[in-house]
Amino acid sequence: QVQLVESGGGLVQAGGSLRLSCAASLRTFSSYAMGWFRQAPGKEREFVAAISWSGTVYTDNVKGRFTISRDNAKNTIYLQMNSLKPEDTAVYYCAADLAGWTITRSPSEYHYWGQGTQVTVSS
Repeated sequence: QVQLVESGGGLVQAGGSLRLSCAASLRTFSSYAMGWFRQAPGKEREFVAAISWSGTVYTDNVKGRFTISRDNAKNTIYLQMNSLKPEDTAVYYCAADLAGWTITRSPSEYHYWGQGTQVTVSS
């Protein structure tokens, strides 16, 4: 059974930092493209960042503040979030896409999802 387990969320003041982790029980983890999405109350799930063999992609409003990375030896991806803003408040989800080379921003293209971790940024 495939599991993606996020951790590292919490409450932080504006300008602070958090690092999210996502541990995956995928047998061929390195072959997957991995992404981070977020969903705020009353809003649709939105793309944040993704990483694959072809590189990394970020949504515009996190560029320069967030960094996605992966450790294939640990079957884990990370999202380092700096200079956090109240508008970053959301539940953050990691996801896995079997198309390991290409990166897609569409949630429907991802095959596996974690349960989410709450990030709250206070002003």
